[in-house]
Amino acid sequence: MNVLMKRRRLLPLICTLLIFQSKLLSDAPENINFEEQEEYTLTEQELENLLTTRGNCCKAKLTTCKLILGPRGTTGATGPRGPRGATGVCNCTGSTGGRAACTVGGGCPTGMTCIGGQCFPIALLGATGKTGATGHTGSTGSGNTGATGRVGLRGNTGATGARGSSGNTGATGPSVTGVTGNTGFTGNTGNTGFTGVTGNTGNTGFTGVTGNTGSTGFTGFTGITGFTGLTGTTGATGAAGGLLAFSDFYALMPTDNAATVAPGTAVEFPRNGATSGTIVRSSANQFVLPNIGTYSITWQVSVSEAGQLVLGLDSGGGVIELLPTVVGRATGTSQIFGSRLITTTSINNILTVRNPVGESTALTITPLAGGTDPVSASLVIMQIG
Repeated sequence: MNVLMKRRRLLPLICTLLIFQSKLLSDAPENINFEEQEEYTLTEQELENLLTTRGNCCKAKLTTCKLILGPRGTTGATGPRGPRGATGVCNCTGSTGGRAACTVGGGCPTGMTCIGGQCFPIALLGATGKTGATGHTGSTGSGNTGATGRVGLRGNTGATGARGSSGNTGATGPSVTGVTGNTGFTGNTGNTGFTGVTGNTGNTGFTGVTGNTGSTGFTGFTGITGFTGLTGTTGATGAAGGLLAFSDFYALMPTDNAATVAPGTAVEFPRNGATSGTIVRSSANQFVLPNIGTYSITWQVSVSEAGQLVLGLDSGGGVIELLPTVVGRATGTSQIFGSRLITTTSINNILTVRNPVGESTALTITPLAGGTDPVSASLVIMQIG
């Protein structure tokens, strides 16, 4: 019935389309008998046949086709649900030459729509008719209750209930010590750890107190006197005694010794006199005694002040003033003169004539003493043994 009601609403549009089609066809469908008149009333069966066949609504000579329906009857009771029909073939194409078969909502080419199972051009459709009055509401069906729905989603967890009161403490159980278990196996020795970083060197400790000097040991026994050795071979006869070497050194004032001679410094004898060649100078006031032996030393110097002169000897450890060789004077009217024998115990000793270290006066070597000619100061060295 619902399908039939929908089809009745479409009758004005369907009839107009069918009238347009009737001009092209000459014969009306066999199951409907039309007479030549302007209006025609269709029965229910004819309406159903009209909607389910491909016939024409009117003959070719009709210009309009007006459908007149009787009053709407009451809605019948809903019938029982029929069995599910077999699934039909959807969107099928009709046979060649006729209109394409279709279903409502699909199956027609672009620009056409499906009406009564046939495709019609959209451009030929008339305006949509007014909506019919709403039918009476049908009685409630007495269908079977539907199947139980699915279980709903789990609800949120309810709030935690209040804490119950504490129960009574249970009785203490018997205290029984369990049997001691066997000792477990000794684990493997772990790997040796990395050597730690060497710490900083500690501060040097304080020097300990010096211990007491130990007691002196006992003096050893005197050894046995050894045997007297054999008499050695007599040596060769030595050279005849006499003068072995000599040299004469001197100064002239002016111009030598222009500066004063301070205490602890030596008089200069920068000029060379006669020499045997082995006794030489090392500077203007130092002279080399090359050999071990005895030397005769004679010196004289004119000075302007009261003072003293002494021989100095350096054997390699520094100058030593030979006190037995000190000579001097208390006035400024005479020369300072000295002559001494000295013995050396090593080679290449250095000899100097000096103003002694303990003096307080620097000595002026007098120029032109006693006249107008330069005055000499001299040092004569002779090796005699």
